[in-house]
Amino acid sequence: MCGIAGVIDASGSPPDSAILDRLVQALAHRGPDGQGRHLDGGVGMVQTRLAIIDLETGDQPLYATASGGGRTALVANGEIYNYVELRAAMTDGEFHTRSDCEPPLHLYARHGTGFAAHLRGMYAIAIHDPEVPGGRVVLARDPFGIKPLYYVELEGGLAFASEPQALIAAGLVAPMLDPAQRDQVLQMQFSCGRSTVLKDIRRALPGETLVVDGGRIGESLRSPALPADGPKEWSEAEALERLEEALVDSVSVHQRSDVPYGMFLSGGVDSSAVLALMRDLNDEPVQAFTVGFAGTGVHDERHHAEAVARVAGAHFQAVEFSDDDFWRLLPRIAAVMDDPAADYAVLPSYKLAEEARRNGLKVILTGEGGDELFGGYGRYRRAARHRLLGGRPMRARGTFDGLDVLRDDSKAWRGAMVEAEAAARTPGRSRLQVAQATDCADWLPNDLLAKLDRCLMAFGVEGRTPFLDPRVAEVAFRLPDALKVRSGRSKWLLRRWLERRLPEAKPFTRKRGFTVPVGDWIARQGRRLGSLVADQPGVAEVCRPGTIESLFSATGKRAGQAQWTLLFYALWHRRHILGRDPGGDVFETLAEKG
Repeated sequence: MCGIAGVIDASGSPPDSAILDRLVQALAHRGPDGQGRHLDGGVGMVQTRLAIIDLETGDQPLYATASGGGRTALVANGEIYNYVELRAAMTDGEFHTRSDCEPPLHLYARHGTGFAAHLRGMYAIAIHDPEVPGGRVVLARDPFGIKPLYYVELEGGLAFASEPQALIAAGLVAPMLDPAQRDQVLQMQFSCGRSTVLKDIRRALPGETLVVDGGRIGESLRSPALPADGPKEWSEAEALERLEEALVDSVSVHQRSDVPYGMFLSGGVDSSAVLALMRDLNDEPVQAFTVGFAGTGVHDERHHAEAVARVAGAHFQAVEFSDDDFWRLLPRIAAVMDDPAADYAVLPSYKLAEEARRNGLKVILTGEGGDELFGGYGRYRRAARHRLLGGRPMRARGTFDGLDVLRDDSKAWRGAMVEAEAAARTPGRSRLQVAQATDCADWLPNDLLAKLDRCLMAFGVEGRTPFLDPRVAEVAFRLPDALKVRSGRSKWLLRRWLERRLPEAKPFTRKRGFTVPVGDWIARQGRRLGSLVADQPGVAEVCRPGTIESLFSATGKRAGQAQWTLLFYALWHRRHILGRDPGGDVFETLAEKG
Protein backbone atom coordinates (compact mmCIF):
# COMPACT_ATOMS: atom_id res chain seq x y z
CA MET A 1 0.00 0.00 0.00
CA CYS A 2 1.48 3.28 -1.06
CA GLY A 3 1.00 6.56 -2.83
CA ILE A 4 1.94 6.92 -6.48
CA ALA A 5 2.09 9.85 -8.87
CA GLY A 6 3.68 10.83 -12.13
CA VAL A 7 4.09 13.45 -14.83
CA ILE A 8 4.33 12.72 -18.55
CA ASP A 9 5.73 15.47 -20.78
CA ALA A 10 4.65 14.99 -24.38
CA SER A 11 7.71 16.86 -25.68
CA GLY A 12 10.07 14.39 -24.05
CA SER A 13 11.56 17.01 -21.74
CA PRO A 14 12.31 15.79 -18.20
CA PRO A 15 9.53 16.71 -15.75
CA ASP A 16 10.29 19.49 -13.29
CA SER A 17 11.94 17.93 -10.23
CA ALA A 18 10.23 20.48 -7.97
CA ILE A 19 6.84 19.21 -9.12
CA LEU A 20 7.87 15.63 -8.36
CA ASP A 21 9.08 16.77 -4.92
CA ARG A 22 5.70 18.33 -4.19
CA LEU A 23 3.89 15.17 -5.29
CA VAL A 24 6.01 13.11 -2.91
CA GLN A 25 5.39 15.50 -0.05
CA ALA A 26 1.62 15.52 -0.65
CA LEU A 27 1.49 11.70 -0.59
CA ALA A 28 3.90 11.13 2.30
CA HIS A 29 1.12 10.04 4.67
CA ARG A 30 0.28 7.13 2.37
CA GLY A 31 3.81 5.79 2.49
CA PRO A 32 5.78 6.66 5.61
CA ASP A 33 8.33 3.85 5.10
CA GLY A 34 10.21 5.13 2.08
CA GLN A 35 10.25 7.01 -1.22
CA GLY A 36 11.21 6.12 -4.77
CA ARG A 37 11.58 7.98 -8.04
CA HIS A 38 11.86 7.05 -11.71
CA LEU A 39 13.03 9.49 -14.38
CA ASP A 40 13.42 8.54 -18.02
CA GLY A 41 12.97 10.96 -20.92
CA GLY A 42 9.70 12.82 -20.53
CA VAL A 43 8.36 10.50 -17.79
CA GLY A 44 8.74 11.02 -14.07
CA MET A 45 7.07 8.67 -11.55
CA VAL A 46 7.22 8.71 -7.76
CA GLN A 47 6.10 6.41 -4.96
CA THR A 48 5.80 6.72 -1.20
CA ARG A 49 5.91 3.29 0.41
CA LEU A 50 3.95 1.60 3.17
CA ALA A 51 5.95 -1.62 3.55
CA ILE A 52 3.66 -4.66 3.90
CA ILE A 53 5.20 -7.47 1.82
CA ASP A 54 8.93 -7.95 1.14
CA LEU A 55 10.16 -5.42 3.65
CA GLU A 56 13.81 -5.77 2.57
CA THR A 57 13.85 -5.77 -1.24
CA GLY A 58 10.42 -4.42 -2.18
CA ASP A 59 11.28 -0.73 -2.58
CA GLN A 60 9.91 0.88 -5.72
CA PRO A 61 10.24 1.68 -8.56
CA LEU A 62 10.62 -1.92 -9.71
CA TYR A 63 12.37 -2.62 -13.00
CA ALA A 64 12.51 -5.35 -15.63
CA THR A 65 14.64 -5.57 -18.76
CA ALA A 66 12.54 -5.22 -21.90
CA SER A 67 13.12 -7.17 -25.10
CA GLY A 68 14.96 -4.24 -26.68
CA GLY A 69 17.29 -3.82 -23.73
CA GLY A 70 15.51 -0.88 -22.10
CA ARG A 71 14.15 -0.92 -18.56
CA THR A 72 10.41 -1.09 -17.95
CA ALA A 73 9.55 0.63 -14.67
CA LEU A 74 6.62 0.16 -12.29
CA VAL A 75 5.18 2.03 -9.32
CA ALA A 76 2.12 0.62 -7.60
CA ASN A 77 -0.31 1.26 -4.78
CA GLY A 78 -2.02 -1.84 -3.41
CA GLU A 79 -1.58 -5.56 -3.00
CA ILE A 80 -1.50 -8.33 -5.61
CA TYR A 81 -2.97 -11.23 -3.64
CA ASN A 82 -2.20 -13.93 -6.20
CA TYR A 83 1.48 -12.99 -6.44
CA VAL A 84 2.51 -16.37 -5.00
CA GLU A 85 0.66 -18.25 -7.74
CA LEU A 86 1.87 -15.86 -10.44
CA ARG A 87 5.50 -16.27 -9.41
CA ALA A 88 5.13 -20.06 -9.37
CA ALA A 89 3.90 -19.96 -12.98
CA MET A 90 6.92 -17.91 -14.13
CA THR A 91 10.64 -18.57 -14.30
CA ASP A 92 12.35 -17.92 -10.97
CA GLY A 93 15.23 -16.17 -12.71
CA GLU A 94 12.92 -13.40 -13.84
CA PHE A 95 12.49 -12.02 -10.32
CA HIS A 96 14.82 -9.69 -8.45
CA THR A 97 12.64 -9.13 -5.37
CA ARG A 98 10.02 -10.96 -3.31
CA SER A 99 7.56 -8.12 -3.84
CA ASP A 100 3.93 -8.88 -4.70
CA CYS A 101 4.12 -6.00 -7.20
CA GLU A 102 6.92 -7.45 -9.35
CA PRO A 103 4.77 -10.05 -11.21
CA PRO A 104 2.76 -7.31 -13.01
CA LEU A 105 5.99 -6.16 -14.68
CA HIS A 106 6.58 -9.60 -16.15
CA LEU A 107 2.92 -10.00 -17.05
CA TYR A 108 3.19 -6.75 -19.00
CA ALA A 109 6.16 -8.18 -20.91
CA ARG A 110 4.07 -11.23 -21.83
CA HIS A 111 0.60 -9.77 -22.35
CA GLY A 112 1.14 -6.08 -23.00
CA THR A 113 -1.70 -3.74 -22.04
CA GLY A 114 -3.90 -6.72 -21.10
CA PHE A 115 -1.67 -7.63 -18.16
CA ALA A 116 -4.17 -6.56 -15.48
CA ALA A 117 -6.63 -9.29 -16.48
CA HIS A 118 -4.31 -11.76 -14.72
CA LEU A 119 -4.20 -9.90 -11.40
CA ARG A 120 -6.20 -10.64 -8.27
CA GLY A 121 -5.98 -7.82 -5.81
CA MET A 122 -6.51 -4.16 -5.11
CA TYR A 123 -4.23 -1.88 -7.03
CA ALA A 124 -3.44 1.29 -8.91
CA ILE A 125 -0.43 0.61 -11.14
CA ALA A 126 1.69 2.76 -13.45
CA ILE A 127 4.12 1.12 -15.87
CA HIS A 128 6.54 3.07 -18.06
CA ASP A 129 7.54 1.29 -21.27
CA PRO A 130 10.38 3.28 -22.87
CA GLU A 131 10.53 1.03 -25.96
CA VAL A 132 7.30 2.35 -27.44
CA PRO A 133 8.22 5.36 -29.60
CA GLY A 134 7.57 8.53 -27.65
CA GLY A 135 7.34 6.60 -24.41
CA ARG A 136 4.27 4.75 -23.13
CA VAL A 137 2.76 4.82 -19.66
CA VAL A 138 0.07 2.28 -18.78
CA LEU A 139 -2.24 3.08 -15.84
CA ALA A 140 -4.39 0.31 -14.35
CA ARG A 141 -6.95 0.24 -11.53
CA ASP A 142 -8.51 -2.83 -9.88
CA PRO A 143 -12.02 -3.91 -11.00
CA PHE A 144 -13.87 -2.90 -7.82
CA GLY A 145 -12.03 0.44 -7.57
CA ILE A 146 -10.67 -0.38 -4.10
CA LYS A 147 -7.56 1.68 -4.75
CA PRO A 148 -7.90 5.22 -6.15
CA LEU A 149 -6.24 6.62 -9.26
CA TYR A 150 -6.75 10.15 -10.62
CA TYR A 151 -5.35 12.02 -13.61
CA VAL A 152 -5.40 15.42 -15.26
CA GLU A 153 -4.81 16.04 -18.95
CA LEU A 154 -2.41 18.95 -19.39
CA GLU A 155 -1.64 21.12 -22.38
CA GLY A 156 1.71 19.40 -22.77
CA GLY A 157 1.00 15.96 -21.40
CA LEU A 158 -0.66 14.19 -18.46
CA ALA A 159 -0.22 13.79 -14.70
CA PHE A 160 -1.63 11.17 -12.33
CA ALA A 161 -1.76 10.57 -8.58
CA SER A 162 -3.37 8.49 -5.85
CA GLU A 163 -5.18 11.56 -4.51
CA PRO A 164 -6.52 14.70 -6.21
CA GLN A 165 -5.02 16.92 -3.51
CA ALA A 166 -1.54 15.88 -4.64
CA LEU A 167 -2.17 17.15 -8.18
CA ILE A 168 -3.35 20.46 -6.71
CA ALA A 169 -0.48 20.70 -4.21
CA ALA A 170 2.01 20.11 -7.04
CA GLY A 171 0.57 23.08 -8.94
CA LEU A 172 -0.57 20.93 -11.86
CA VAL A 173 -4.24 21.96 -11.66
CA ALA A 174 -6.25 24.67 -9.91
CA PRO A 175 -8.85 23.74 -7.26
CA MET A 176 -12.04 24.57 -9.15
CA LEU A 177 -15.51 23.07 -8.71
CA ASP A 178 -17.49 21.05 -11.23
CA PRO A 179 -21.05 22.23 -10.38
CA ALA A 180 -22.75 19.07 -11.68
CA GLN A 181 -20.57 16.78 -9.58
CA ARG A 182 -20.92 19.08 -6.56
CA ASP A 183 -24.70 18.79 -6.80
CA GLN A 184 -24.41 15.01 -6.85
CA VAL A 185 -22.39 15.11 -3.63
CA LEU A 186 -24.97 17.33 -1.95
CA GLN A 187 -27.92 15.20 -3.03
CA MET A 188 -26.41 11.68 -2.84
CA GLN A 189 -23.30 12.16 -0.63
CA PHE A 190 -20.94 11.02 -3.45
CA SER A 191 -20.33 11.71 -7.14
CA CYS A 192 -20.52 9.36 -10.10
CA GLY A 193 -18.44 8.36 -13.07
CA ARG A 194 -15.15 9.63 -14.42
CA SER A 195 -15.52 13.30 -13.47
CA THR A 196 -14.81 14.36 -9.90
CA VAL A 197 -16.15 17.36 -7.99
CA LEU A 198 -12.81 19.01 -8.80
CA LYS A 199 -12.94 20.38 -12.32
CA ASP A 200 -10.40 18.86 -14.75
CA ILE A 201 -9.44 16.02 -12.36
CA ARG A 202 -10.66 12.65 -13.60
CA ARG A 203 -10.87 9.17 -12.13
CA ALA A 204 -9.53 6.09 -13.82
CA LEU A 205 -12.68 3.98 -13.70
CA PRO A 206 -12.80 0.74 -11.69
CA GLY A 207 -11.20 -2.01 -13.75
CA GLU A 208 -9.85 0.42 -16.33
CA THR A 209 -6.47 0.29 -18.03
CA LEU A 210 -5.48 3.55 -19.72
CA VAL A 211 -2.72 3.54 -22.34
CA VAL A 212 -0.92 6.88 -22.52
CA ASP A 213 1.24 7.34 -25.60
CA GLY A 214 3.14 10.59 -26.12
CA GLY A 215 1.36 12.15 -23.17
CA ARG A 216 -2.13 11.48 -24.55
CA ILE A 217 -4.67 8.80 -23.62
CA GLY A 218 -5.30 6.43 -26.49
CA GLU A 219 -6.54 2.93 -25.75
CA SER A 220 -8.83 2.17 -22.79
CA LEU A 221 -9.59 -1.37 -21.59
CA ARG A 222 -12.05 -2.48 -18.89
CA SER A 223 -12.08 -5.55 -16.64
CA PRO A 224 -15.51 -6.07 -15.05
CA ALA A 225 -15.84 -6.64 -11.32
CA LEU A 226 -19.08 -8.63 -11.59
CA PRO A 227 -20.23 -11.53 -13.76
CA ALA A 228 -22.40 -10.30 -16.63
CA ASP A 229 -24.90 -13.17 -16.47
CA GLY A 230 -27.97 -13.73 -14.34
CA PRO A 231 -28.63 -15.86 -11.24
CA LYS A 232 -27.72 -19.56 -11.25
CA GLU A 233 -30.13 -22.32 -10.32
CA TRP A 234 -28.09 -23.51 -7.35
CA SER A 235 -29.63 -25.40 -4.47
CA GLU A 236 -28.98 -24.10 -0.98
CA ALA A 237 -26.54 -26.94 -0.29
CA GLU A 238 -24.58 -26.33 -3.49
CA ALA A 239 -24.55 -22.56 -2.92
CA LEU A 240 -23.27 -22.98 0.66
CA GLU A 241 -20.47 -25.26 -0.55
CA ARG A 242 -19.43 -22.78 -3.24
CA LEU A 243 -19.62 -19.88 -0.77
CA GLU A 244 -17.53 -21.68 1.83
CA GLU A 245 -14.79 -22.41 -0.67
CA ALA A 246 -14.73 -18.84 -2.01
CA LEU A 247 -14.72 -17.14 1.41
CA VAL A 248 -11.97 -19.33 2.86
CA ASP A 249 -9.84 -18.80 -0.23
CA SER A 250 -10.36 -15.03 -0.22
CA VAL A 251 -9.61 -14.44 3.46
CA SER A 252 -6.56 -16.71 3.16
CA VAL A 253 -4.96 -14.61 0.42
CA HIS A 254 -6.07 -11.34 2.03
CA GLN A 255 -4.01 -12.29 5.08
CA ARG A 256 -0.77 -12.52 3.09
CA SER A 257 1.42 -10.01 4.89
CA ASP A 258 4.85 -9.60 6.43
CA VAL A 259 3.49 -7.28 9.14
CA PRO A 260 0.81 -7.72 11.85
CA TYR A 261 -2.84 -7.33 10.87
CA GLY A 262 -6.23 -7.02 12.55
CA MET A 263 -9.84 -6.30 11.66
CA PHE A 264 -12.72 -3.89 12.25
CA LEU A 265 -15.65 -5.63 13.93
CA SER A 266 -19.10 -4.05 13.97
CA GLY A 267 -20.95 -7.07 15.30
CA GLY A 268 -22.99 -7.25 12.08
CA VAL A 269 -23.14 -10.17 9.67
CA ASP A 270 -20.34 -9.05 7.32
CA SER A 271 -17.58 -8.32 9.82
CA SER A 272 -18.61 -11.29 11.99
CA ALA A 273 -18.17 -13.54 8.94
CA VAL A 274 -14.69 -12.12 8.38
CA LEU A 275 -13.84 -12.73 12.05
CA ALA A 276 -15.10 -16.34 11.87
CA LEU A 277 -12.79 -17.00 8.93
CA MET A 278 -9.80 -15.24 10.46
CA ARG A 279 -10.26 -17.21 13.68
CA ASP A 280 -10.00 -20.51 11.80
CA LEU A 281 -7.09 -19.39 9.62
CA ASN A 282 -4.84 -17.91 12.35
CA ASP A 283 -2.90 -19.50 15.17
CA GLU A 284 -2.80 -16.28 17.18
CA PRO A 285 -5.84 -14.34 18.48
CA VAL A 286 -7.25 -11.84 15.99
CA GLN A 287 -7.06 -8.18 17.01
CA ALA A 288 -10.57 -6.77 16.61
CA PHE A 289 -11.53 -3.09 16.95
CA THR A 290 -15.12 -1.90 17.49
CA VAL A 291 -16.45 1.65 17.77
CA GLY A 292 -19.36 2.75 19.93
CA PHE A 293 -21.35 5.87 20.78
CA ALA A 294 -22.34 6.25 24.42
CA GLY A 295 -24.97 8.66 25.72
CA THR A 296 -26.91 8.97 22.47
CA GLY A 297 -30.09 7.57 21.01
CA VAL A 298 -28.36 5.22 18.54
CA HIS A 299 -27.66 1.57 19.15
CA ASP A 300 -24.21 0.87 20.64
CA GLU A 301 -22.82 -2.30 19.07
CA ARG A 302 -19.88 -2.79 21.41
CA HIS A 303 -21.60 -5.19 23.80
CA HIS A 304 -22.65 -7.62 21.05
CA ALA A 305 -19.33 -7.26 19.21
CA GLU A 306 -17.41 -8.03 22.40
CA ALA A 307 -19.49 -11.16 22.99
CA VAL A 308 -18.79 -12.35 19.43
CA ALA A 309 -15.09 -11.54 19.77
CA ARG A 310 -14.86 -13.42 23.06
CA VAL A 311 -16.35 -16.59 21.57
CA ALA A 312 -13.98 -16.29 18.61
CA GLY A 313 -11.00 -15.92 20.95
CA ALA A 314 -10.17 -12.49 19.56
CA HIS A 315 -8.33 -9.72 21.36
CA PHE A 316 -11.13 -7.14 21.56
CA GLN A 317 -10.62 -3.41 21.78
CA ALA A 318 -13.55 -1.01 22.16
CA VAL A 319 -13.16 2.54 20.84
CA GLU A 320 -15.39 5.38 22.05
CA PHE A 321 -16.46 8.08 19.60
CA SER A 322 -17.91 10.99 21.57
CA ASP A 323 -19.53 14.30 20.73
CA ASP A 324 -16.21 15.93 21.61
CA ASP A 325 -14.53 13.73 18.99
CA PHE A 326 -17.12 14.86 16.46
CA TRP A 327 -16.43 18.57 16.87
CA ARG A 328 -12.67 18.08 17.23
CA LEU A 329 -12.01 15.61 14.40
CA LEU A 330 -14.48 16.59 11.68
CA PRO A 331 -12.32 19.39 10.16
CA ARG A 332 -9.39 16.95 9.88
CA ILE A 333 -11.60 14.26 8.37
CA ALA A 334 -12.99 16.66 5.77
CA ALA A 335 -9.39 17.58 4.97
CA VAL A 336 -8.39 13.98 4.17
CA MET A 337 -11.53 13.37 2.04
CA ASP A 338 -10.26 15.30 -0.97
CA ASP A 339 -12.66 13.37 -3.24
CA PRO A 340 -15.64 14.10 -0.99
CA ALA A 341 -18.06 11.51 0.36
CA ALA A 342 -20.48 13.05 2.83
CA ASP A 343 -20.96 9.70 4.55
CA TYR A 344 -21.07 9.87 8.34
CA ALA A 345 -19.24 6.53 8.44
CA VAL A 346 -16.06 8.54 7.80
CA LEU A 347 -16.16 9.49 11.49
CA PRO A 348 -15.71 6.07 13.12
CA SER A 349 -13.45 4.89 10.27
CA TYR A 350 -11.00 7.71 10.96
CA LYS A 351 -10.84 7.07 14.70
CA LEU A 352 -10.61 3.29 14.32
CA ALA A 353 -7.71 3.74 11.89
CA GLU A 354 -5.93 5.99 14.38
CA GLU A 355 -6.41 3.37 17.10
CA ALA A 356 -5.20 0.52 14.88
CA ARG A 357 -2.02 2.39 14.05
CA ARG A 358 -1.50 3.27 17.72
CA ASN A 359 -1.59 -0.47 18.39
CA GLY A 360 1.14 -1.12 15.84
CA LEU A 361 -0.99 -2.45 12.98
CA LYS A 362 -0.47 -1.63 9.33
CA VAL A 363 -3.15 -3.91 7.85
CA ILE A 364 -6.87 -4.11 8.65
CA LEU A 365 -9.47 -6.45 7.15
CA THR A 366 -13.01 -5.09 6.89
CA GLY A 367 -16.49 -6.19 5.80
CA GLU A 368 -17.01 -3.62 3.03
CA GLY A 369 -18.75 -5.12 0.01
CA GLY A 370 -20.89 -7.65 1.85
CA ASP A 371 -24.09 -5.66 1.41
CA GLU A 372 -23.42 -4.97 -2.27
CA LEU A 373 -22.61 -8.57 -3.22
CA PHE A 374 -25.21 -10.37 -1.09
CA GLY A 375 -28.12 -7.92 -1.51
CA GLY A 376 -28.07 -6.32 1.92
CA TYR A 377 -29.77 -2.96 1.44
CA GLY A 378 -33.48 -2.27 1.65
CA ARG A 379 -33.19 -0.10 -1.45
CA TYR A 380 -32.33 -3.24 -3.45
CA ARG A 381 -35.58 -4.90 -2.41
CA ARG A 382 -37.56 -1.80 -3.32
CA ALA A 383 -35.82 -1.53 -6.69
CA ALA A 384 -36.48 -5.22 -7.36
CA ARG A 385 -40.25 -4.85 -6.93
CA HIS A 386 -42.53 -3.87 -9.78
CA ARG A 387 -43.74 -0.28 -9.48
CA LEU A 388 -47.31 -1.47 -9.01
CA LEU A 389 -46.11 -3.34 -5.91
CA GLY A 390 -44.38 -0.35 -4.37
CA GLY A 391 -41.07 -0.58 -6.18
CA ARG A 392 -39.04 2.52 -6.91
CA PRO A 393 -35.62 3.35 -8.36
CA MET A 394 -32.68 3.75 -6.02
CA ARG A 395 -31.90 7.29 -4.89
CA ALA A 396 -34.98 8.68 -6.58
CA ARG A 397 -35.03 11.37 -3.91
CA GLY A 398 -32.07 13.55 -2.97
CA THR A 399 -31.08 14.81 0.46
CA PHE A 400 -32.42 18.33 -0.24
CA ASP A 401 -35.49 17.46 -2.29
CA GLY A 402 -38.51 19.35 -0.96
CA LEU A 403 -36.54 21.37 1.60
CA ASP A 404 -36.40 24.53 -0.57
CA VAL A 405 -32.77 25.14 0.42
CA LEU A 406 -30.71 24.74 -2.76
CA ARG A 407 -30.71 27.37 -5.49
CA ASP A 408 -30.98 24.59 -8.09
CA ASP A 409 -33.86 22.25 -7.23
CA SER A 410 -33.74 20.36 -10.52
CA LYS A 411 -33.26 16.60 -10.87
CA ALA A 412 -30.23 17.02 -13.12
CA TRP A 413 -28.03 15.47 -10.41
CA ARG A 414 -29.71 12.10 -10.97
CA GLY A 415 -28.68 11.79 -14.62
CA ALA A 416 -25.52 9.87 -13.76
CA MET A 417 -27.53 7.35 -11.71
CA VAL A 418 -29.88 6.77 -14.64
CA GLU A 419 -26.86 6.04 -16.85
CA ALA A 420 -25.39 3.64 -14.29
CA GLU A 421 -28.72 1.81 -13.98
CA ALA A 422 -28.96 1.45 -17.75
CA ALA A 423 -25.40 0.10 -17.99
CA ALA A 424 -26.15 -2.46 -15.25
CA ARG A 425 -29.07 -3.98 -17.20
CA THR A 426 -27.22 -6.73 -19.04
CA PRO A 427 -29.19 -9.65 -20.52
CA GLY A 428 -30.32 -12.22 -17.97
CA ARG A 429 -29.77 -10.16 -14.85
CA SER A 430 -32.59 -9.94 -12.32
CA ARG A 431 -33.90 -6.61 -11.02
CA LEU A 432 -32.06 -7.30 -7.78
CA GLN A 433 -28.77 -7.85 -9.61
CA VAL A 434 -29.23 -4.63 -11.57
CA ALA A 435 -29.61 -2.70 -8.31
CA GLN A 436 -26.50 -4.36 -6.88
CA ALA A 437 -24.46 -3.70 -10.02
CA THR A 438 -25.55 -0.05 -10.04
CA ASP A 439 -24.19 0.41 -6.52
CA CYS A 440 -20.96 -1.41 -7.39
CA ALA A 441 -20.36 1.04 -10.24
CA ASP A 442 -20.39 4.25 -8.18
CA TRP A 443 -21.60 4.08 -4.57
CA LEU A 444 -19.05 1.42 -3.66
CA PRO A 445 -15.86 2.95 -5.17
CA ASN A 446 -16.77 6.63 -4.76
CA ASP A 447 -18.24 6.50 -1.26
CA LEU A 448 -17.49 3.41 0.83
CA LEU A 449 -14.08 2.59 -0.60
CA ALA A 450 -12.99 6.23 -0.90
CA LYS A 451 -13.88 6.64 2.78
CA LEU A 452 -11.94 3.51 3.73
CA ASP A 453 -8.90 4.49 1.68
CA ARG A 454 -8.57 8.08 2.87
CA CYS A 455 -9.37 7.49 6.55
CA LEU A 456 -6.97 4.56 6.89
CA MET A 457 -4.20 5.95 4.72
CA ALA A 458 -4.24 9.16 6.75
CA PHE A 459 -2.52 7.02 9.40
CA GLY A 460 -0.53 4.76 7.08
CA VAL A 461 -2.89 1.79 7.52
CA GLU A 462 -3.94 -0.52 4.69
CA GLY A 463 -7.59 -1.57 4.45
CA ARG A 464 -8.35 -4.95 2.88
CA THR A 465 -11.80 -6.06 1.75
CA PRO A 466 -12.05 -9.86 1.32
CA PHE A 467 -15.67 -9.73 0.11
CA LEU A 468 -14.52 -7.64 -2.87
CA ASP A 469 -12.67 -10.49 -4.49
CA PRO A 470 -13.37 -12.01 -7.92
CA ARG A 471 -13.88 -15.53 -6.54
CA VAL A 472 -16.36 -14.30 -3.94
CA ALA A 473 -18.16 -12.17 -6.55
CA GLU A 474 -18.48 -15.12 -8.93
CA VAL A 475 -20.51 -16.93 -6.27
CA ALA A 476 -22.29 -14.15 -4.35
CA PHE A 477 -23.52 -12.09 -7.30
CA ARG A 478 -24.79 -15.22 -9.10
CA LEU A 479 -26.82 -16.52 -6.16
CA PRO A 480 -30.53 -16.99 -6.86
CA ASP A 481 -32.49 -14.00 -5.62
CA ALA A 482 -34.23 -16.24 -3.09
CA LEU A 483 -30.86 -17.01 -1.48
CA LYS A 484 -30.16 -13.30 -1.12
CA VAL A 485 -33.55 -12.15 0.16
CA ARG A 486 -35.97 -14.50 1.92
CA SER A 487 -38.87 -13.75 4.26
CA GLY A 488 -37.85 -10.12 4.36
CA ARG A 489 -34.28 -10.97 5.42
CA SER A 490 -31.41 -9.74 3.28
CA LYS A 491 -28.08 -11.56 2.82
CA TRP A 492 -29.93 -14.78 3.61
CA LEU A 493 -27.28 -17.28 2.49
CA LEU A 494 -24.46 -15.38 4.19
CA ARG A 495 -26.49 -15.43 7.42
CA ARG A 496 -27.07 -19.16 6.95
CA TRP A 497 -23.35 -19.71 6.47
CA LEU A 498 -22.50 -17.63 9.56
CA GLU A 499 -25.09 -19.48 11.62
CA ARG A 500 -23.07 -22.65 11.01
CA ARG A 501 -19.60 -21.16 11.48
CA LEU A 502 -20.20 -18.75 14.36
CA PRO A 503 -23.73 -19.19 15.75
CA GLU A 504 -22.97 -16.86 18.67
CA ALA A 505 -23.07 -13.98 16.17
CA LYS A 506 -26.87 -14.57 16.02
CA PRO A 507 -27.04 -13.70 12.32
CA PHE A 508 -30.83 -14.10 12.06
CA THR A 509 -31.59 -11.83 15.00
CA ARG A 510 -33.00 -8.56 13.78
CA LYS A 511 -30.40 -5.89 14.41
CA ARG A 512 -30.56 -2.15 14.13
CA GLY A 513 -28.58 -0.78 11.23
CA PHE A 514 -25.23 0.84 11.96
CA THR A 515 -25.57 4.57 12.36
CA VAL A 516 -23.66 7.50 13.77
CA PRO A 517 -25.53 10.02 15.99
CA VAL A 518 -24.59 13.09 13.97
CA GLY A 519 -28.19 14.30 14.14
CA ASP A 520 -28.10 14.31 17.95
CA TRP A 521 -24.78 16.15 18.07
CA ILE A 522 -25.76 18.78 15.50
CA ALA A 523 -29.19 19.36 17.09
CA ARG A 524 -27.52 20.38 20.37
CA GLN A 525 -25.58 23.12 18.56
CA GLY A 526 -28.00 23.87 15.73
CA ARG A 527 -28.55 27.56 16.29
CA ARG A 528 -24.86 28.25 16.80
CA LEU A 529 -23.94 26.23 13.72
CA GLY A 530 -26.56 27.72 11.42
CA SER A 531 -25.04 31.17 11.19
CA LEU A 532 -21.49 29.81 10.91
CA VAL A 533 -22.39 27.46 8.06
CA ALA A 534 -24.44 30.16 6.32
CA ASP A 535 -21.38 32.45 6.29
CA GLN A 536 -19.25 29.94 4.33
CA PRO A 537 -18.66 30.95 0.68
CA GLY A 538 -19.15 27.41 -0.59
CA VAL A 539 -22.55 27.14 1.09
CA ALA A 540 -23.72 30.62 0.11
CA GLU A 541 -23.19 29.90 -3.58
CA VAL A 542 -25.43 26.82 -3.57
CA CYS A 543 -28.13 27.71 -1.00
CA ARG A 544 -30.96 30.23 -1.06
CA PRO A 545 -30.39 33.27 1.17
CA GLY A 546 -31.93 33.00 4.61
CA THR A 547 -32.59 29.24 4.48
CA ILE A 548 -29.58 27.86 6.36
CA GLU A 549 -30.39 29.21 9.83
CA SER A 550 -33.93 27.84 9.50
CA LEU A 551 -32.63 24.46 8.36
CA PHE A 552 -30.31 24.18 11.37
CA SER A 553 -33.21 25.01 13.69
CA ALA A 554 -35.38 22.22 12.24
CA THR A 555 -35.68 18.71 13.66
CA GLY A 556 -36.28 15.32 12.11
CA LYS A 557 -34.26 12.76 10.13
CA ARG A 558 -34.39 14.56 6.77
CA ALA A 559 -33.37 17.90 8.26
CA GLY A 560 -30.59 16.20 10.18
CA GLN A 561 -29.19 14.58 7.04
CA ALA A 562 -29.24 17.92 5.21
CA GLN A 563 -27.56 19.67 8.17
CA TRP A 564 -24.79 17.07 8.26
CA THR A 565 -24.24 17.29 4.50
CA LEU A 566 -23.93 21.09 4.51
CA LEU A 567 -21.64 21.06 7.54
CA PHE A 568 -19.33 18.50 5.93
CA TYR A 569 -19.41 20.35 2.60
CA ALA A 570 -18.65 23.70 4.25
CA LEU A 571 -15.52 22.25 5.89
CA TRP A 572 -14.53 20.39 2.72
CA HIS A 573 -14.90 23.51 0.57
CA ARG A 574 -12.78 25.62 2.94
CA ARG A 575 -9.93 23.13 2.75
CA HIS A 576 -9.99 21.88 -0.83
CA ILE A 577 -11.31 24.87 -2.80
CA LEU A 578 -10.23 27.84 -0.66
CA GLY A 579 -7.03 26.12 0.48
CA ARG A 580 -7.44 26.90 4.18
CA ASP A 581 -6.08 24.37 6.66
CA PRO A 582 -8.33 23.37 9.60
CA GLY A 583 -8.08 26.00 12.31
CA GLY A 584 -9.02 23.83 15.28
CA ASP A 585 -12.42 22.31 16.01
CA VAL A 586 -15.53 22.80 13.88
CA PHE A 587 -16.49 26.13 15.46
CA GLU A 588 -12.97 27.57 15.36
CA THR A 589 -12.49 26.47 11.76
CA LEU A 590 -15.79 27.90 10.52
CA ALA A 591 -15.31 31.16 12.43
CA GLU A 592 -11.83 31.74 11.00
CA LYS A 593 -11.75 34.63 8.54
CA GLY A 594 -9.53 35.18 5.55
